[in-house]
Amino acid sequence: MKKTVFTGAGVAIITPMNADGSINYPELGRIIEDQIANHTDAIIICGTTGEASTMPDGEHLQCIEYAVKKVAGRIPVIAGTGSNDTRHAIELSTKAEKLGVDAILQVTPYYNKTSQAGLIRHFTAVADAVSVPVMLYNVPGRTGVNITPATCKILSQHPNIVAIKEASGNINQVAEIHALCKDDLTIYSGCDEQIVPVLSLGGKGVISVLSNIAPQQTHDLCQLWFDGKVKESLQMQMDFLDLCKALFCDVNPIPVKAAMNLLGYQAGSCRLPLIDLSEENTAILKKAMQEVNLL
Repeated sequence: MKKTVFTGAGVAIITPMNADGSINYPELGRIIEDQIANHTDAIIICGTTGEASTMPDGEHLQCIEYAVKKVAGRIPVIAGTGSNDTRHAIELSTKAEKLGVDAILQVTPYYNKTSQAGLIRHFTAVADAVSVPVMLYNVPGRTGVNITPATCKILSQHPNIVAIKEASGNINQVAEIHALCKDDLTIYSGCDEQIVPVLSLGGKGVISVLSNIAPQQTHDLCQLWFDGKVKESLQMQMDFLDLCKALFCDVNPIPVKAAMNLLGYQAGSCRLPLIDLSEENTAILKKAMQEVNLL
């Protein structure tokens, strides 16, 4: 059995921006401290929600380094270091390892895509190049390619590939991955509206957008499940369903950064080509936040 990097709710943390589009490091530090104070179980830095796709390598690595130093070993820090260029993914991953991350998150190659055989070679090459645990990140809605359960089974045999963030939205696929891989591959939900369903199929938690604005609640939702309080956990899932939907009323992370600004954080705007949330969608988001007493 492989060691689990974390159990519970890990936050796919935003990257707050200044008005000029640069990273607002003091505010990132504030957000990290608030996340830890509210019992978030892991920090996932420079992922999709963190806008890593707009970061040059130097800035990307500087952001990772800042998070590692700010967290200072209190909870795991997992860095997004994926790329559609295997050589680039290896370079980012080895540098992130030297910065002290606890694990790396590897998205499926996007745009150029690849076959399942290509995925196996790509992820294996990255895993061979580092000694920290590797998490796969399956989000076919963004990348255009799905990691099949059969491919997960093969990759789970690599001693360094320990987990998958499953954001396909396909519950049948989650079930099949767990059936094939068992304890060789920890499953985390990549969809906030499916936390309880994934936990019920053997998952160990979530890598969450919702945790940015509701860290304690997302942690508690998972902890209730682990404590055997299934009805209470399910009720929390249902209570937050509209907010989970509202957080994806536009392209992530547009809504969650708007929500963070509404909560009083200096999240700023997203970098182009992502633009600010419309007035119509802001009203939807506010209403959903009010319904769970966040506003």
